[in-house]
Amino acid sequence: MNFNQPNFNQPNHSNRKHYWGVMFFVLLAMGLIYSSAQFGLGSNEIEITHDDETVWQKVANLFIISGEKLPTIDDDIDYKMPKEEKNRWDILILGVRGEDDEDAEEAGALLTDTMMVLSYDMATKKTSLISIPRDLYVRIYGTKKNKINSAYEIGVLRNNALGFTKKLISRITGVYIDNAIVLDFSSFKTLIDDLGGVDIELERPFTESQQWGYEFSLPAGLNHLDGQTALYYTRSRFSSTDFDRAQRQQKIILAIKDKVLELDLLADPIKSLSILNSIRKNIETDLNIFDANGLYELSKQFDSDSNIKRYVITTENLVYDTHMQTEYGNLYVLLPVGDNLQGIKQLFQEILK
Repeated sequence: MNFNQPNFNQPNHSNRKHYWGVMFFVLLAMGLIYSSAQFGLGSNEIEITHDDETVWQKVANLFIISGEKLPTIDDDIDYKMPKEEKNRWDILILGVRGEDDEDAEEAGALLTDTMMVLSYDMATKKTSLISIPRDLYVRIYGTKKNKINSAYEIGVLRNNALGFTKKLISRITGVYIDNAIVLDFSSFKTLIDDLGGVDIELERPFTESQQWGYEFSLPAGLNHLDGQTALYYTRSRFSSTDFDRAQRQQKIILAIKDKVLELDLLADPIKSLSILNSIRKNIETDLNIFDANGLYELSKQFDSDSNIKRYVITTENLVYDTHMQTEYGNLYVLLPVGDNLQGIKQLFQEILK
């Protein structure tokens, strides 16, 4: 299967400040690590009490009208847990609305709007960034099925947000997820403002006329975005599709990378500390001190966008859309082509080759 997609890369920038860019990535990593140890990074996670199923519920779930046992995620060979790969590093990146979002109560503060996997082959030095659609309908745990964007919220309910989500995404992608990073959109906005904004190049104008109470638009060509504008650009969905939005999210992530590589840390240490402080407050991760060297090696691959192979799973390749009657009502969902995960797993295995 051919996994090539159109190139959404930004124009390449000069490498002359690459050294400081790499050092800043390491500094970001150490800031995350230090915050975890000293300030309890991740302590902002909402604690919600959750009672496991009662004995009678478990017994009831064993039977359906025909008297047969309902299959569970552990019974389904399609969801077999992959083994850890020594020369491969896979990092799950999640974006949630967060409690501060104005639509958080109605839309779900902990539902995942953004889901990407950043993969790095330590032997070949190849890097990929794959976006997974939030409407993908999958097994979650036991006999329960739901959209994949509910995984993190369910993990929070089980007091194991990162562990639960990493394990599920590992089962779905067929690659072992080593680490995870979760950020809410308020941190996204703050980080970009602290960086002084980001620059993106658009091949054609972008317009969202329905979502924000006014017509939000960006012209074709070079655009400089502050935090709020970048947030609107990445979250707009009424006038386009979720797949288009995933491509825009990848574009902004690479624009942030470009801006970081341009920073002169020695000339502006206050700005650098501000960014680290924003990360400490708004990002949850399980990265630790032992990951610092790997982050350094990974950051060197961000010298050029051409080093990063980007892919968005869409209805034009690995999934199809339909409506399904579920316990939550008649839902719009995405299902994997062939009604199995083999195509998605093949993508994750072959994209780094």
